[in-house]
Amino acid sequence: MSILVILLLFALLFLLFTSLVIFVIGPVMLLQPYRRTGAYYRKHTSTLHPADLHLPCEELTLKTAEGIPLSCWFIPSSGLPRGTIIYLHGVGESKIAALPMAKLLHDHSFHVFLYDARRHGDSGGAFCTYGFYEKHDTGMIITWLCGRADIDVGRIGLFGSSMGAAVALQAAALDDRIRAVVAESGFASLRSVYDEYQRRMIKLPWHYLRNIVIKRSELMAHFKANAVSPGDAVRSLHIPLFLVHGRADMTVPPSCSEQIYANANPPKELWLIPGARHDNMWDVGGEEYRRRIVSFFEEHLPHNGNQ
Repeated sequence: MSILVILLLFALLFLLFTSLVIFVIGPVMLLQPYRRTGAYYRKHTSTLHPADLHLPCEELTLKTAEGIPLSCWFIPSSGLPRGTIIYLHGVGESKIAALPMAKLLHDHSFHVFLYDARRHGDSGGAFCTYGFYEKHDTGMIITWLCGRADIDVGRIGLFGSSMGAAVALQAAALDDRIRAVVAESGFASLRSVYDEYQRRMIKLPWHYLRNIVIKRSELMAHFKANAVSPGDAVRSLHIPLFLVHGRADMTVPPSCSEQIYANANPPKELWLIPGARHDNMWDVGGEEYRRRIVSFFEEHLPHNGNQ
């Protein structure tokens, strides 16, 4: 047997083995990301609950249309509310990660609603679908808020980080009760961001591997990956959008927010933060970052909330 034939056989066996591994592991990695609960955060921070920041809090559980329980915190404004901000966290994260932003927004007189997305934190659910189902959960939460007779909800805005940014933009395209969105480090489409993940983590450029994972994931979780496209969702939006991304983001490239911005209608704003990565914009952006987030919501969710 010639060396060439041996090399070809080796390449074929490697391709088959890699495909089998990806076929088994890929959908699990995509649909069931690592679940960070309080035990994880306790190793990194002492801020685990709104009470740790002296914030008022209602702890509650809401159920999705399918009956999946979502673990939630509602942090009411202490004074006359400017409006209500719903925070949507990133993949693998939980509502605990939102506490610094919740403190900032509460200090500027906003109600803040935090929740663990399905298949994250303390919420239920078997799969994460990156907005295919999650966008409807946001609408359910808004309905619950608007049904509260004891609070003035005012205008509603969304702050989404990473996966949460993608969910926020998809939710806003469905629900005209959402009046403004800050989308931080979001992806333009699930297929494109998975391509990027495959190149970075698996080091293999073959699109057929991506297609194998996507197709099996679709069958397992009963969703359509092509429908998860914040870059397309924004084409129908005519509300204020503030897109924020780190120029040094190696997880979701800043070109994703640039693509979303190009597709979006005005009013819109794009801020690419020099030196910021995927998970450190709060630190790198500093006071300017916090000022611009607050100013955006103050401008677009004014005190005359329900009008």
